[in-house]
Amino acid sequence: MSVHLIGGGATTGADAPLYAPFVAEAALRARLEGRTRPRVAVISLHPEAEEKAAALGELLAEAGSGPGIEVHLTAGRPGEPIGLGAIADVDGIAVGGGVVEDVRAGLEPVFGELRRLVADGVPYLGVSAGAMIAAEGSLGSGSRIGGVVVSPEDPGEAGDELEIEAGIGLVDVAIEVHVAERGMLSRLVAAVESGLVAGGLGVDERTALIVGDGALRVEGKGSVWRVVPTEGGVLVSTIGT
Repeated sequence: MSVHLIGGGATTGADAPLYAPFVAEAALRARLEGRTRPRVAVISLHPEAEEKAAALGELLAEAGSGPGIEVHLTAGRPGEPIGLGAIADVDGIAVGGGVVEDVRAGLEPVFGELRRLVADGVPYLGVSAGAMIAAEGSLGSGSRIGGVVVSPEDPGEAGDELEIEAGIGLVDVAIEVHVAERGMLSRLVAAVESGLVAGGLGVDERTALIVGDGALRVEGKGSVWRVVPTEGGVLVSTIGT
């Protein structure tokens, strides 16, 4: 099974095909467990968590085929950790967006169980912040490194320092999102060049990066940006759809 990382922006019915590979893997997992309908945990940690969780669940249902999916919604507020019951006995796990620090903190108590489930064949889907926390080292929301601005800030308002926190550990490089749309490539480049992270992948909006046993796979309208350290700097390249 695979880890599916979507760079954000994919919120309408027209974006449902981006979610189809994840739903197909969840359906396969369900059949292996003797179920006709896959059970998918949909988790949102957001000020509008109920609405966001329901919208993601609807997209997943639209992306499926056959008998449909059984969606288990968990809507939590920032500061409310998620319990093990939210991801128990499921065939797929989908985590939506929000403030990355809030999403990471809310899921931190179940990081170990998430790793175990994915290793056991349960596919993981992360959207925006849900994608960022899949990494071993999760980028925060800061826009400065050593006091230097490395990504867009609100005019007249100093940004925070970028910090790296422990993520779930499903992928071994940092994940950036909203890359082309929000000018976040510069932040990923700076994070790699400064040594804060050993390497990174940046995912554009309406684009999915699928990490499995084989080569990296990209679906959608944008690109995935690969940033790796080299002698004297970094190397930036793209993985197209």
